[in-house]
Amino acid sequence: MRSNFLKTLGPGILFASTAIGVSHLVQSTRAGAEYGFAMLIFIILANVLKYPFFEFGSRYANITGLSLLDGYYKKGKWLLYIYIIITFCTMFVVLAAVSYVCSGLMVELVGIEFNIDNVVLCLFLICFSILASGRFSLLDHVVKLISLILLISTFLAFLFTIHNGPIFTSDFTFLPVNLSDSDILFLIALMGWMPTAVDMSVWNSIWTIERIEQTQYKPSLKETLLDFNIGYFITIFLSICFVTLGAFIMYGGNEALPNSSTEFAARLVGLYTLSLGDWAYWIIIISAFSVMFSTTLAVFDGYARSIQRSFELLLKYDKSYRIYLLSLVVIGAGAYLIIFNFMSNFKELIDLATTISFLIAPFCAIVNHIIIFSDDIPIDKQPPLYLKFLSIFGIFFLLAFSLIFLIYV
Repeated sequence: MRSNFLKTLGPGILFASTAIGVSHLVQSTRAGAEYGFAMLIFIILANVLKYPFFEFGSRYANITGLSLLDGYYKKGKWLLYIYIIITFCTMFVVLAAVSYVCSGLMVELVGIEFNIDNVVLCLFLICFSILASGRFSLLDHVVKLISLILLISTFLAFLFTIHNGPIFTSDFTFLPVNLSDSDILFLIALMGWMPTAVDMSVWNSIWTIERIEQTQYKPSLKETLLDFNIGYFITIFLSICFVTLGAFIMYGGNEALPNSSTEFAARLVGLYTLSLGDWAYWIIIISAFSVMFSTTLAVFDGYARSIQRSFELLLKYDKSYRIYLLSLVVIGAGAYLIIFNFMSNFKELIDLATTISFLIAPFCAIVNHIIIFSDDIPIDKQPPLYLKFLSIFGIFFLLAFSLIFLIYV
């Protein structure tokens, strides 16, 4: 039984690695540093109310042996066309955001001040070389190791931080009060990638199928959902850890978070070493870079596989490796160009990517809900009643905050 589950374990960890990137390292830390624990309730709320839509991706893939994209196509080509449009509107900005953070950590790791655009180019070439090999198993193994390192190091930093107590003030509030327009816009950006963008639920389904093909083992629905739930719990736990680090070490101080990727990377590593001691510097910088590198890899792979499967369905192709390779090139080139436009405003780039993700979330949430409760899924394998109601409530939650954003813009 244990060996069978180990064959299943993978997509959930890959999902966690994707989610832990910018939303945790950057946005959760910013939330704690600038607002203490006032944003924590919204972080937890976003994690809980988005849960069904990601769970539906793993559930659909296990039951049908198909990705959510296949489900979209079955309901009508127009749904798949909308998803493709959404993907092209977001993929360049999203990859630019995660790779920019990763490049800043790379510079901090090597300790030499390189031109950041050259670092980004180098990072993209490395990612392309790994993914072009077509080896899902390599991606799977790398991500598992990296996630374990980050989980242990973050948990240690969290414990030491709690033990040492707040540096500047203990006057925390757990309810946001007197939020300005800019605060509300940041809140929406924060929830946009908490734990990650809803449209990435498609990746869950694709990775679940890839894992089955890799191991030649068809897991039970219970095993697939356990794998997903482990990954999802890790993302929730680490979001709380990063908020706490930002709140205990930076909230109440006069130092604002830097607005460049390299300076932010140095400050982020400083959060850990302040809690654990200077001895932990290399462990932390390697861990932080590794998780952002795995996030960049997963985002590259997720978007490319989504585009590949979409065009396979529309053009009636079998698996087309050429589409995958071409997608990697196009995504990387577009992200590289966007970074130049936001090179001097790191926070603006992050907020743009996360806000766009939040605004398209209602569409993906509604479609996922419709598909998982369609005739494709036997009644006895459809989500339980509480998850159905949580999904409906989550859809209204996403719609409400999207409307609030449009009012405040």
